[in-house]
Amino acid sequence: MTNPTGLPYTPAVAAGDWVVVSGQLGLRDGALVADFAGEVDQVLANLRDRLAEHGLGLEHVVKTTCFLADLDRFGEFNERYAAAFAEPRPARSAFQVARLPFDANVEVEAWAYRSPA
Repeated sequence: MTNPTGLPYTPAVAAGDWVVVSGQLGLRDGALVADFAGEVDQVLANLRDRLAEHGLGLEHVVKTTCFLADLDRFGEFNERYAAAFAEPRPARSAFQVARLPFDANVEVEAWAYRSPA
């Protein structure tokens, strides 16, 4: 399991048919992506990677929580988020927060469900 920050947490944990993905940041090769759009895309790519480690994809996500440093960028965030998730999109909460790790602009955590075969 990849933990790009080296911080003491597990990036994704399986619990039965559920996979809970810790908040993903726009880090690539240990550094925050410089522009907002790229950062959002990297957050979503990192989320995909964490899910793939458990044999899942974005289509398995049923709930996300999205943290933004500035809700004035919510529209721009929404465009990129909507492009990443097919209908029906996951349930979602979104919040403006005072500060994110690494001074990131965006963090997204997710719950995914693996349908029993």
